[in-house]
Amino acid sequence: MSIAIRTRIVSGVVIVDVTGRLRFLEVTLRERINALLEENHRDFVLNLADVPYIDSFGLGQLIAIWTSIQFRGGSLVLLRPTSHVRKLLQVTNLDSVFHISDVETQAILSAQNHVAAPA
Repeated sequence: MSIAIRTRIVSGVVIVDVTGRLRFLEVTLRERINALLEENHRDFVLNLADVPYIDSFGLGQLIAIWTSIQFRGGSLVLLRPTSHVRKLLQVTNLDSVFHISDVETQAILSAQNHVAAPA
């Protein structure tokens, strides 16, 4: 099963709702984010509530997406990661790189204000 991606814009922030597993050779999300960056969008909230699984390739995709957004002066907030994804971020210490929120309105404000991940 490939992932499904839906985007919406709230207060100038692109909310990217992802459904499915981020895994080996799945590059749809990165391609969609890159296309949005080309359209001059800079601030993103990546809703991971419906992503039950991320493998090492998918994790690499998240890092590549974060890097592309940072390079363009934007921000990325991860919204409602599942327990598996949250645990993966903790084990890899990427929870110190990504800003994570459990509330969409707070995630939008963080993206707008370019809030960094906790140290």
